[in-house]
Amino acid sequence: MINLANNIPQPQAADNPRQSLREEAQRLLMINSPQEKAIAVRRLDTTATSLDIAQHIPSCIGIPGRPEKPALVPHSALKNRAVGTLEGRACLIHALTHIEANAINLALDLVWRFDGMPETFYRNWAQVAQEEALHFDLLENHLKSLGFSYGDFPAHDGLWAMAEKTKNNLLARLALVPRTLEARGLDATPAIRNKLVSVGDQKGAAILDIILRDEIGHVATGNQWYHYLCAAARIDPISTYAELTRQFAAPVLQGPFNLPARRAAGFSEAELSALCHVFVDLH
Repeated sequence: MINLANNIPQPQAADNPRQSLREEAQRLLMINSPQEKAIAVRRLDTTATSLDIAQHIPSCIGIPGRPEKPALVPHSALKNRAVGTLEGRACLIHALTHIEANAINLALDLVWRFDGMPETFYRNWAQVAQEEALHFDLLENHLKSLGFSYGDFPAHDGLWAMAEKTKNNLLARLALVPRTLEARGLDATPAIRNKLVSVGDQKGAAILDIILRDEIGHVATGNQWYHYLCAAARIDPISTYAELTRQFAAPVLQGPFNLPARRAAGFSEAELSALCHVFVDLH
């Protein structure tokens, strides 16, 4: 595997040891430039921050901070481009870069928005945000090597739209963002990786290897805290998930499913069976 992470400069830690982790997460979320946001997130020293789990942090205008481009359009308005062309490959890498930009926002939003959880919850999601920031940096640098920039192609807003729907319901947020929309990446990544390999993009494939490895952990974090809340409320996680899917009009998932990755991310056999009656195992 190409060690791409070593090619990304390591930001220096910020010299502000008493900053509030949750307030800082909100501040970082409001940065408009995804490049500046990724750098700031990666340099955050989460071990040197204070953490008040009971603090209610008011929302504010400008969440999430976003650049003027890419233009956000409905998913149906996005064009399919052949990955065998340079532009088509760049469009694919751009779409992945956009997903990671959103993933930074989603993790930061969990840190500041929802009070009353154990300290580990906030530090878990801060770490997720930092790993998503690395993914963004890797993909954006690769996109630049192809002669394109983030913002050159339109993108859709499905991930953040679900975050908006679930902004007042942590159980729904965990069920429908990390465990549904982001878990879909576990299913899709192997096929995308194979496409890149088929056109000789070994660097892009190596980046996806890193992302898949980390995303298994991110989905596992979503599973951990979803089940924590279900246990605390003494509710069944499987029937509750089905109800939340209906209540918030989440997309209906269809196979094939990456069963090994989903198992590694903490989905139980009962949850996988409920997902679909017939699975096509990617491995």
